Amino acid sequence: MSKVEVRLTVNGAEYVRSVEPRYLLVDFLRRELGLTGTHIGCEQGVCGACTVLLDGQTARSCLHFAVQVSGSEITTIEGVSAEASLSPIQDAFHRNHALQCGYCTPGFVLTTVELLRQNPSPDETEIRRGLTNNVCRCTGYVNIIKAVAEAARSMPTGEG
Repeated sequence: MSKVEVRLTVNGAEYVRSVEPRYLLVDFLRRELGLTGTHIGCEQGVCGACTVLLDGQTARSCLHFAVQVSGSEITTIEGVSAEASLSPIQDAFHRNHALQCGYCTPGFVLTTVELLRQNPSPDETEIRRGLTNNVCRCTGYVNIIKAVAEAARSMPTGEG
């Protein structure tokens, strides 16, 4: 199978690679760029472990071919905080013990980024609704909900 050039901006840096047309975005991020924070879970778009921001909106990277999104801007968990410190969302997850094994955490954090951009002051019902497409098998969601609520209270409007 012949390769196709893919050009992506990932976490602010531009990358060009030649890949097979069937190469998934999640594989591109992990294997081509070494960004292993984007996890492979169910490989069917159900669990949310592979969630990234694709042109600012959450997307399941296991459901997109890299060639389909060529020219797009991708944010992975590694790009959530531009500095060596945690973002307000990551810090709230840490302070509220909103992770256990941590496998689902990158997807939850990126989903929270989008949620709080769309609704900077969500109530508990809106938080639960906003996180419904992400699955955690460890925490029971109680601390995740607390973390998102705390992040919403601590963040300036529009920050992610």
